[in-house]
Amino acid sequence: MPVFVLLLVMMLAEIAVIVAIGQAIGVLVTILLLVAVSVVGVAMLRRQGTRTLTAFADAVRSRRDPQPQMVDGMLVGVAAGLVLFPGFVSDVLALFLLFPPTRAIVRRRMLRRAEQRRPRQVIVVDSEVVQPEDDRPIVIESVREDRD
Repeated sequence: MPVFVLLLVMMLAEIAVIVAIGQAIGVLVTILLLVAVSVVGVAMLRRQGTRTLTAFADAVRSRRDPQPQMVDGMLVGVAAGLVLFPGFVSDVLALFLLFPPTRAIVRRRMLRRAEQRRPRQVIVVDSEVVQPEDDRPIVIESVREDRD
Protein backbone atom coordinates (compact mmCIF):
# COMPACT_ATOMS: atom_id res chain seq x y z
CA MET A 1 0.00 0.00 0.00
CA PRO A 2 2.66 2.66 0.87
CA VAL A 3 4.59 1.94 -2.36
CA PHE A 4 1.43 2.47 -4.37
CA VAL A 5 0.81 5.78 -2.64
CA LEU A 6 4.43 6.83 -3.22
CA LEU A 7 4.18 6.00 -6.94
CA LEU A 8 0.89 7.88 -7.21
CA VAL A 9 2.34 10.97 -5.52
CA MET A 10 5.44 10.74 -7.71
CA MET A 11 3.35 10.52 -10.89
CA LEU A 12 1.24 13.50 -9.86
CA ALA A 13 4.37 15.52 -9.03
CA GLU A 14 5.94 14.59 -12.39
CA ILE A 15 2.82 15.65 -14.29
CA ALA A 16 2.57 18.92 -12.38
CA VAL A 17 6.23 19.77 -13.02
CA ILE A 18 6.04 18.84 -16.72
CA VAL A 19 2.90 20.96 -17.18
CA ALA A 20 4.46 23.91 -15.32
CA ILE A 21 7.67 23.75 -17.35
CA GLY A 22 5.68 23.25 -20.57
CA GLN A 23 3.68 26.38 -19.88
CA ALA A 24 6.83 28.35 -19.03
CA ILE A 25 9.10 27.38 -21.95
CA GLY A 26 6.82 25.68 -24.47
CA VAL A 27 5.79 22.12 -25.21
CA LEU A 28 8.42 21.30 -27.85
CA VAL A 29 11.31 22.60 -25.74
CA THR A 30 9.96 20.70 -22.74
CA ILE A 31 9.86 17.43 -24.69
CA LEU A 32 13.38 18.02 -26.04
CA LEU A 33 14.58 18.80 -22.52
CA LEU A 34 13.01 15.58 -21.19
CA VAL A 35 14.75 13.57 -23.90
CA ALA A 36 18.09 15.32 -23.32
CA VAL A 37 18.00 14.76 -19.56
CA SER A 38 17.15 11.09 -20.11
CA VAL A 39 20.02 10.65 -22.59
CA VAL A 40 22.47 12.27 -20.16
CA GLY A 41 21.10 10.05 -17.38
CA VAL A 42 21.56 6.87 -19.42
CA ALA A 43 25.13 7.86 -20.35
CA MET A 44 25.98 8.55 -16.70
CA LEU A 45 24.26 5.34 -15.70
CA ARG A 46 26.49 3.27 -18.00
CA ARG A 47 29.63 5.00 -16.77
CA GLN A 48 28.83 4.84 -13.05
CA GLY A 49 27.52 1.28 -13.30
CA THR A 50 30.79 0.15 -14.88
CA ARG A 51 32.86 2.02 -12.28
CA THR A 52 30.84 0.54 -9.43
CA LEU A 53 31.16 -2.99 -10.79
CA THR A 54 34.92 -2.54 -11.24
CA ALA A 55 35.29 -1.15 -7.70
CA PHE A 56 33.30 -4.09 -6.33
CA ALA A 57 35.50 -6.60 -8.16
CA ASP A 58 38.64 -4.85 -6.89
CA ALA A 59 37.35 -4.89 -3.31
CA VAL A 60 36.56 -8.60 -3.48
CA ARG A 61 39.87 -9.39 -5.17
CA SER A 62 41.86 -7.46 -2.55
CA ARG A 63 39.77 -8.93 0.30
CA ARG A 64 38.43 -5.57 1.44
CA ASP A 65 34.90 -5.05 2.70
CA PRO A 66 32.74 -4.76 -0.46
CA GLN A 67 29.78 -3.32 1.44
CA PRO A 68 30.21 0.29 0.19
CA GLN A 69 30.43 -0.91 -3.41
CA MET A 70 27.36 -3.09 -2.92
CA VAL A 71 25.40 -0.10 -1.64
CA ASP A 72 26.70 1.97 -4.56
CA GLY A 73 25.50 -0.74 -6.95
CA MET A 74 22.08 -0.70 -5.34
CA LEU A 75 21.90 3.10 -5.57
CA VAL A 76 22.94 3.01 -9.24
CA GLY A 77 20.16 0.45 -9.78
CA VAL A 78 17.64 2.76 -8.13
CA ALA A 79 18.94 5.58 -10.33
CA ALA A 80 18.38 3.34 -13.37
CA GLY A 81 14.75 2.90 -12.40
CA LEU A 82 14.37 6.63 -11.89
CA VAL A 83 15.92 7.42 -15.29
CA LEU A 84 13.39 5.10 -16.95
CA PHE A 85 10.51 6.82 -15.12
CA PRO A 86 9.59 9.76 -17.37
CA GLY A 87 9.74 13.21 -15.84
CA PHE A 88 11.98 15.88 -14.42
CA VAL A 89 11.67 15.04 -10.72
CA SER A 90 12.74 11.42 -11.19
CA ASP A 91 15.57 12.45 -13.52
CA VAL A 92 16.89 14.96 -10.99
CA LEU A 93 16.75 12.29 -8.26
CA ALA A 94 18.52 9.84 -10.59
CA LEU A 95 21.27 12.33 -11.39
CA PHE A 96 21.63 13.00 -7.66
CA LEU A 97 22.27 9.28 -7.13
CA LEU A 98 24.59 9.01 -10.12
CA PHE A 99 27.01 11.78 -9.07
CA PRO A 100 29.67 10.08 -6.90
CA PRO A 101 29.88 12.84 -4.23
CA THR A 102 26.13 12.95 -3.61
CA ARG A 103 25.84 9.16 -3.84
CA ALA A 104 28.58 8.91 -1.19
CA ILE A 105 26.45 11.00 1.18
CA VAL A 106 23.47 8.68 0.70
CA ARG A 107 25.72 5.59 0.99
CA ARG A 108 27.22 6.78 4.31
CA ARG A 109 23.75 7.40 5.75
CA MET A 110 22.54 3.99 4.62
CA LEU A 111 25.59 2.18 6.03
CA ARG A 112 25.31 4.08 9.32
CA ARG A 113 21.63 3.21 9.60
CA ALA A 114 22.28 -0.44 8.75
CA GLU A 115 24.99 -0.56 11.41
CA GLN A 116 22.57 0.82 14.00
CA ARG A 117 19.90 -1.74 13.09
CA ARG A 118 22.27 -4.71 13.04
CA PRO A 119 21.61 -7.20 15.83
CA ARG A 120 24.34 -7.30 18.47
CA GLN A 121 24.06 -11.05 19.07
CA VAL A 122 27.23 -13.05 18.57
CA ILE A 123 27.09 -16.78 17.88
CA VAL A 124 30.16 -18.79 18.81
CA VAL A 125 30.71 -22.04 16.99
CA ASP A 126 33.16 -24.45 18.58
CA SER A 127 34.73 -26.76 16.05
CA GLU A 128 37.55 -29.20 15.63
CA VAL A 129 39.30 -30.36 12.47
CA VAL A 130 39.76 -34.10 12.33
CA GLN A 131 42.67 -35.28 10.18
CA PRO A 132 41.65 -38.04 7.78
CA GLU A 133 43.14 -41.44 7.78
CA ASP A 134 44.29 -42.57 4.36
CA ASP A 135 43.09 -40.47 1.41
CA ARG A 136 39.58 -39.76 2.63
CA PRO A 137 38.36 -36.15 2.58
CA ILE A 138 38.73 -33.95 5.64
CA VAL A 139 35.67 -34.01 7.92
CA ILE A 140 34.86 -30.95 10.01
CA GLU A 141 32.76 -31.57 13.09
CA SER A 142 31.14 -28.62 14.82
CA VAL A 143 28.74 -27.96 17.68
CA ARG A 144 26.62 -24.86 18.15
CA GLU A 145 26.40 -23.92 21.80
CA ASP A 146 23.35 -21.69 21.42
CA ARG A 147 21.01 -24.59 20.55
CA ASP A 148 19.70 -27.32 22.79
